[in-house]
Amino acid sequence: MSGADLWPYVVLVLVGFLPNEIWRWLGVIFSSGLSENSEIVVWVRAVATALLAGVIAKITLIPPGALATVPGSVRLTAIVIGFLAFLAIKRSVFAGVVIGEGVLVVGALLVR
Repeated sequence: MSGADLWPYVVLVLVGFLPNEIWRWLGVIFSSGLSENSEIVVWVRAVATALLAGVIAKITLIPPGALATVPGSVRLTAIVIGFLAFLAIKRSVFAGVVIGEGVLVVGALLVR
């Protein structure tokens, strides 16, 4: 791999990764003294969850690219199972997303 081949990755890190990472670190620094039950933390968590739900709904109902080849029933089943996993595993957003994604991938492979 030559130096010219690496430029897209360098641009991706400089434009995509670093600007987001700066905000993450600032969030960690400024939130270190907040109680997990404070109103602002509860609000931020609610907004983050709502944004994630909106993105999931959008890509499920109006799928882009290769996801459009996966039947709607598989996509909706993955959402339902992911949501049930979220509820069952201590309201873990991470668990819901990972399990829902796993169901989506397995379902897509089975219908092909």
